[in-house]
Amino acid sequence: MSAVDIQPRPQAWHARTKEETCAALATGLDGLGHDEAGRRLGTHGPNQLPATARTHPVLRFLAQFNNALIYFLLSAALAAMLLGHVIDGVVIVIVVVVNAVVGFIQEGKAERALDAIRDMIAPHTVVVREGERHTVDAREIVPGDVVVLEAGDKVPADIRLIRARGLSADEAILTGESVPAEKREETVPADTALGDRLPILHSGTLITTGQGHGVVVATGSRTEIGRISNLIGNVQTLTTPLLRQINEFGRFFTWFAIGTAAILFVFAVLVRHYDWLDALMVVVALAVGVVPEGLPAVITITLAIGVRRMAARNAVVRRLPAVETLGATSVICSDKTGTLTKNEMTVRHVVTAGGVTELAGAGYAPEGKLAAPDGGAARPDPVRDALIRAALLCNDARLIERDGQWAVLGDPMEGALVTLAAKAGLHPETEREIWGRLDEIPFDAQHRFMATLHDDPDGTRRIFVKGAPERVLAMCTNQAGEGAPGAIDPAYWRQRIDAAAAEGERVLGFAVGTAGRDVERLTFAMVETGLTFLGVAGFIDPPREEAIAAVAECRSAGIAVKMITGDHNGTAVAIARKLAIADDPKALEGSALDAMTDEDLRRIVEEVSVFARATPEHKLRIVRALQANGHIVAMTGDGVNDAPAVKQADVGVAMGRKGTEAAKEAAQMVLLDDNFASIVAAVHEGRTVYDNIRKVIGWTLPTNGGEVLCVIFAILLGLTLPMTPVQILWINMILTVTLGLVLAFEPSEPGVMRRPPRRRDAPILSRFLVWRIAFVSLIFMLGVFGIFEYALHRGYAEDGARTMVVNMLVVMEIFYLFNVRYLHRTSFSLIGAMGTPAVLAAIAVVVAAQLLFTFAPFMHALFGSAPVALTDGLLILAIGLVTMVVLELEKTLMRKVSPAMSWNA
Repeated sequence: MSAVDIQPRPQAWHARTKEETCAALATGLDGLGHDEAGRRLGTHGPNQLPATARTHPVLRFLAQFNNALIYFLLSAALAAMLLGHVIDGVVIVIVVVVNAVVGFIQEGKAERALDAIRDMIAPHTVVVREGERHTVDAREIVPGDVVVLEAGDKVPADIRLIRARGLSADEAILTGESVPAEKREETVPADTALGDRLPILHSGTLITTGQGHGVVVATGSRTEIGRISNLIGNVQTLTTPLLRQINEFGRFFTWFAIGTAAILFVFAVLVRHYDWLDALMVVVALAVGVVPEGLPAVITITLAIGVRRMAARNAVVRRLPAVETLGATSVICSDKTGTLTKNEMTVRHVVTAGGVTELAGAGYAPEGKLAAPDGGAARPDPVRDALIRAALLCNDARLIERDGQWAVLGDPMEGALVTLAAKAGLHPETEREIWGRLDEIPFDAQHRFMATLHDDPDGTRRIFVKGAPERVLAMCTNQAGEGAPGAIDPAYWRQRIDAAAAEGERVLGFAVGTAGRDVERLTFAMVETGLTFLGVAGFIDPPREEAIAAVAECRSAGIAVKMITGDHNGTAVAIARKLAIADDPKALEGSALDAMTDEDLRRIVEEVSVFARATPEHKLRIVRALQANGHIVAMTGDGVNDAPAVKQADVGVAMGRKGTEAAKEAAQMVLLDDNFASIVAAVHEGRTVYDNIRKVIGWTLPTNGGEVLCVIFAILLGLTLPMTPVQILWINMILTVTLGLVLAFEPSEPGVMRRPPRRRDAPILSRFLVWRIAFVSLIFMLGVFGIFEYALHRGYAEDGARTMVVNMLVVMEIFYLFNVRYLHRTSFSLIGAMGTPAVLAAIAVVVAAQLLFTFAPFMHALFGSAPVALTDGLLILAIGLVTMVVLELEKTLMRKVSPAMSWNA
């Protein structure tokens, strides 16, 4: 063959005839010459996806420190160590480094997603070159190569068929279809949807039946999988809502701390005549007090605890903030096949002239009974029994059980028929031995039926036929019924077939005929007419039972569920109704979506619950439209076709059992049991995590604020500092590693899944939280100066008075901890008073530490503390209890008077 330049732009090869395709690629049935194949390999490159440039690990690690809050904390740590406070500086540095290490480990998701897709390229394939077959490395095939494929082969490139015999391909990884797609040589229109391009085999898909030859039309990054890989590479990973808020919060507090510290330093030195070294130490203490240096670590620990809890519920989180983000999800975009459904075909109805029989059970497990439409026992029906036997015998599939899971070897619909026979009480292998098969006409997309010839145990020979119902009906002269066969009732069968289609069922028709004892070969002429029609069977890929309950819980939690699938509209809508995704699910096909602008899609995406015949581009547009409308979007999926949208979503969720590696690597969370119900558990845990993060912030900032107000107030008014800088650092250090952590372990509050999701733009510092910071800080400041003046009035020296202040702050913070443990209900209850084991252990540690601080001589030398009388200690406890009562009254009042200003806001 002569050289030819292949245009790199995608072409509608499915709209070109095989002759036009061969001419365009300068090839033919004998394939390319070896020299020409080598030249094209040099021109087009190997059949693999291009590797992407990788960020050096050192640079990725250093990028974790590129944050204003981190810069300030490191500066404060350095200042503290230079001033001799090495322990405090080291603690701050450790917190920063831990945060950086966690971020470094969790990155690199996009690179792994591309690697996973690249690995899907088939390693070897059979090509025809110079009229002979050769097995070559799949990376060496080029446009114009003629590839030979048969059942079980993985397609190595995008191929235009030039010959197909009974060919079908499993394209679920691209289209989401649970049933293999028929493949033929005939052209289809240029605008045909991806799942309906009959003469095209796509790279990475699997041949399930038949055989064929085809011309390679695209390799590497120009294939459909290659285009999806480029989509993944072009998708920007979104920062989670929590990270956005923490960054904004960190920038605000950093500049606030720097500005306040600088002003106070100048004021203390110039106006109050502090020694500059003492003033600098006060400023460092103030900075450490105002900046919640332990907050990033506590948030990380809170997320990690959520990850551990979710792992116990079969959900593995690959990136910590995904836990919180999933809890904030307002829309879940779910693939249908294998996610909401079992990805296992099931016979739902068997229809004969005598009526309808329903089948219980789902999937390939031979469990379930035949029943009447009203739920009672199925009445005897000899025609139904004959149909089920025909379905078993005109069938090449087998069922196998592995580790308690039933699977099919062969076509999924044929596997469902074997299951049907087992449910009806037939033993598949025994029946096939008794009714020995003599010959067959394999199913072909052109004649649309399969026929088999069998020995009947009564001495005759039988022909069984199954196929498209309208085709099988055309082959029959009568229909089976009670007694002798009667005339075919076309209206009855049309009504039954239409009813099944309306339920999203795929339908097969069945017929039986007789043959002479001397017939050994089955011909088309023998089955074209004269058969007896037995009836039809309706198949469905059933929804998971637990998915129905999970969808209902999502709706009660204010989370919309949208099905995005490559399957047909009727099937998708029927499944959506069974799942109750919406009261009246509205559907939109991919072809209609193509005609919409992004603005049109943003308007209609809120109303539509089902998107059918969707391509990867459609899924990306839908997710982006929802995000543009302010939603926090989770996308579930298991195929390559889901990977770009899974990565674009705020949280991508992949299936662990049936999911491809590409989907898993693109996702932030993987469900080990492929169970949609696990997503609901993840939402539950995510909401709990966010509640606990709010509790951590709600406890940390007001307590820090109280310390800061005390220092500022004392310096501005020229009063004696009620706490020394080293005592402020002691309070921060002892509380950060104890009480600052325990809120991360809080269990879920009641009703966590009966609240609507929070808004995407909801600030982490809500109006109530800002009010709470100011209110509690003021109470703490009043308590500090009140107890300080009381101690001085009682005759304590400054060391003793300051010791009482430190204990007063610690006790108030302990009681305040009990107040914030419940955001949505009162803390005055038996459960609230008892606390969790983590809370009680932390309080025990703090009490022990404060006893050492107050009474241990070596602590007196280190921190300038002094012993305190027992009666004064009891007074401190009483003030702490009063503080909690005041805050509980304030919580209740705010919840009743101004709901918008409560914790719920």
